[in-house]
Amino acid sequence: MELLFDTNPGLIVWTIISFLVLLIVLAKYAWNPILKMLGDREGQIRTALEQADRARTETAEMMKQNEKNLARVEEEYQKMIREGRAFAEKIKDEIVVKAKQQAQHELKQAAEEIQRNVEAAKLQLRSEVADLAIKATEKILEETLDENKQKKLTDSVINKLPKN
Repeated sequence: MELLFDTNPGLIVWTIISFLVLLIVLAKYAWNPILKMLGDREGQIRTALEQADRARTETAEMMKQNEKNLARVEEEYQKMIREGRAFAEKIKDEIVVKAKQQAQHELKQAAEEIQRNVEAAKLQLRSEVADLAIKATEKILEETLDENKQKKLTDSVINKLPKN
């Protein structure tokens, strides 16, 4: 049977020596920079996580502050709405009072105007009644001058009187 692997002791020694030299060179020149770079990277990641945690905390605080501000603004808004409604109610009441006063004033003026018109109508009626009385008297007097007419009128009045 044939061996696939040939062992060469010189090659083994030189391989071990080269590996050790490479290990010493890497340890002296590359190991520390690699560890330093890994440490720096770890520090950056840690800093980023701390910043993210701080940002999350600040965001939560800002959210709480915003909620407080929103509640305060909502309260002020409701207060302004209440004040506006109260002001509108006051204005409405003033307008109603003024309208009632104006209506009463106009009713009073209308009543006074009606009273003046009634008085004027009474005066005119009195004047017309007086004119009619004067005309009737004139007619009666004209008829009294005529004896025949006077007798007929007297008879007519007497006949109209009740017979008690």
